[in-house]
Amino acid sequence: MRDRNLRLTQIRLEDAEKKISNPSFWSKKGLGNDIGYYVFDYPPEDELIVRDWLQYIQGRSKSKTSEFKLTVFDLYDIMIDMLEENDFLDLCFEMEKKDGVERITKAVSRTLGLSDDEGLIVKHIKEKIQEDTVILLAGVGKCYPILRAHKILNNLHQMLVNAPVVMLYPGKYGEKSLTLFNNDEEDNFYWVKRLVKN
Repeated sequence: MRDRNLRLTQIRLEDAEKKISNPSFWSKKGLGNDIGYYVFDYPPEDELIVRDWLQYIQGRSKSKTSEFKLTVFDLYDIMIDMLEENDFLDLCFEMEKKDGVERITKAVSRTLGLSDDEGLIVKHIKEKIQEDTVILLAGVGKCYPILRAHKILNNLHQMLVNAPVVMLYPGKYGEKSLTLFNNDEEDNFYWVKRLVKN
């Protein structure tokens, strides 16, 4: 069973590469020329396979013969960098020891403005986006429970990011809701599409 699931993830990653490489995907020539928001969901136990694919697809996009551009944002790395820049990371460790994860989640959310349309992470992503690029959001599982996928997607959507956005998601997307690690239900998403079928 595990081997079959692993093979399915590999096939779906190959399909994801084909889709992302297609000019109609990244040049916004789809139905109505609308910007797409997508989820590539996968079993959490296949995280290392997805990370390897992410390195591969980044390398491919940087080659001189590449027909598409790719910008990868690891949400965990961005969050850690911002906490370090604000001299807040060491304080977070102390606060977690003393008050637990729930307190640290609220403190980091407030510091980075994770509930705001103009939050620091969303601003960072918007500032770094280049023209004619595909945005891949990674690191969702590593950020849990501090940073939630639905907040980032909602805030990016409200800022009208002018590029297709694909979130790599270790869990399930049921066409209406995100379920991280297959057990933690998130908000509804009627406007996000699954990148490739299961």
